[in-house]
Amino acid sequence: MIDRTAQVAAQATAVADAWSAPGAPPSWWLTAALLRGIAEDQVLLGIAADLPLDHQPALLLSAAVRRLATEKGGALARYFPVPGAPQPEQDAGFVPALAAFARGEREELARLCAGHRYQMTEVARCLDVLPVLAAVAAEDPRPLALVDLGTGAGLGLRPDRYAYRYRLPDGTELRCGTGPLELSCEVRGTPPPVPPQPPVLTARVGVDAEPHDLADPATRAWLAACVPPEAGAVSRFATATQLALADPAPIVRGDVVDALVEVVAGLPPDALVCLVDTYVHVFLGPERLAAFDDALVATGRDVEWVSVDPLVPLGPQARTTVQGLEVPEHWIAENREGGVFGVVGRVSVRDGVRHGTVLGRAHPGAAWLEWLG
Repeated sequence: MIDRTAQVAAQATAVADAWSAPGAPPSWWLTAALLRGIAEDQVLLGIAADLPLDHQPALLLSAAVRRLATEKGGALARYFPVPGAPQPEQDAGFVPALAAFARGEREELARLCAGHRYQMTEVARCLDVLPVLAAVAAEDPRPLALVDLGTGAGLGLRPDRYAYRYRLPDGTELRCGTGPLELSCEVRGTPPPVPPQPPVLTARVGVDAEPHDLADPATRAWLAACVPPEAGAVSRFATATQLALADPAPIVRGDVVDALVEVVAGLPPDALVCLVDTYVHVFLGPERLAAFDDALVATGRDVEWVSVDPLVPLGPQARTTVQGLEVPEHWIAENREGGVFGVVGRVSVRDGVRHGTVLGRAHPGAAWLEWLG
């Protein structure tokens, strides 16, 4: 139990540091405070330590706390943002409110965790993917067919239907597209290739082992609880959910490795296949990653694979990407110090030959994007 408790506490602290690192918007305070509370409060840490490690216990418990606190109301509920409203202010009352809630709802929190999986659905990660798709479209005249791997509720299936705003270091902005949902982030480093309009997608399909039905209120409520309790993320999820309900896209139930060849075979033969995974392949072990590489070639198609995943193996010993690409040495050191981030990588397969490039890195909740070019 001691080893597991330490592992869960370390996971909670690492995620808190990643989402609310120095320079992060102040609105991320609650996400970090909740996860640090799980790492430091003995009741919460005990609940989390009893969960399977592959269920992401710290994150799973953070979602359960939010879901139950929101349902019950009371002193803790007032700290959680609601769609369209600003982030509640931080004050000294949060920690004691969290501790009291944990002691009063210990059994119910454990029950919620036992019956659910953590599933973060962050539509803002399309900010990391869009420049890569734009670069692909600029290089290849073929129409693009999108396959969103580990799509969950399918919010990442519509990158061409959102509006984008990238805030550059000099105070100017790059804008792309129009629509009822605008996604925005701070740019660090080189400006990414952002076109006036998103690339056109001729086909789209999601793949997930357990697709989520947004039409089911209970499912929708749980997915909302898994969104970081940051005002922008909460509002984005609410808007993206409504757009997905109004215009559903096909989702295939299946393993992202085992189903790949068959899913790709169903796409238009004249299209360039673009596979996208955001924080999915990081949870595949080395054997499954190798099997995915084999499946890329087995499709018999020209393929682009866009990945936004933390370094692997997940944790302080990480040294490479899920795509097997080298990254700058200072990234490895910063990851080891707890600053987890997503690496934006691109792998191209042409006539069975694989070539990969690291393009940048990004905040886990898409608050910033550092582009290498």
